[in-house]
Amino acid sequence: GASLLAAEKQPHRARLVARALAGNPGPYQVLAADGTRPPWVPGSFDRVLVDVPCTGLGALRRRPEARWRRRPEDLEGFAPLQRGLLREAFHAVRVGGVVGYATCSPHPAETKAVVEDVLRGRGGPAVEAEWVDARPLMPGVPALGDGPDVQLWPHLHGTDAMYLALLRRTG
Repeated sequence: GASLLAAEKQPHRARLVARALAGNPGPYQVLAADGTRPPWVPGSFDRVLVDVPCTGLGALRRRPEARWRRRPEDLEGFAPLQRGLLREAFHAVRVGGVVGYATCSPHPAETKAVVEDVLRGRGGPAVEAEWVDARPLMPGVPALGDGPDVQLWPHLHGTDAMYLALLRRTG
């Protein structure tokens, strides 16, 4: 009974998302929209997944040449956008709803630090939310860390180094 709304800022990427969703059994819509200036009404959603742009350091296993394109200051460049997208995700979800924050980076500046900054009000207003333990949602996946967030690693999980935090909006 759920419906899906996917938003991607770049129209060509929105078309890729629509292509990936083709054949999806449930109703869905794909928008070319900026998640930092969303066209939807605040509190419209039960769940929001924000998969933020990042340095891509978690994909070095598949794209080793990327290590030569990244500089330390790249981390600082993505942080304001990541925090802005996460803040808007909290505005988009109803009180009691859940926001998932995901990135393909293992770097703390793009993972836990972004979540903590938004919860504490660094760089903008604080949001009222509680951290939800994501580990039980991945049964059978070993070595997920101390929680409540999840960090996947290439050498342990055979995947990119991906990060997931789940947060329930409380106010």
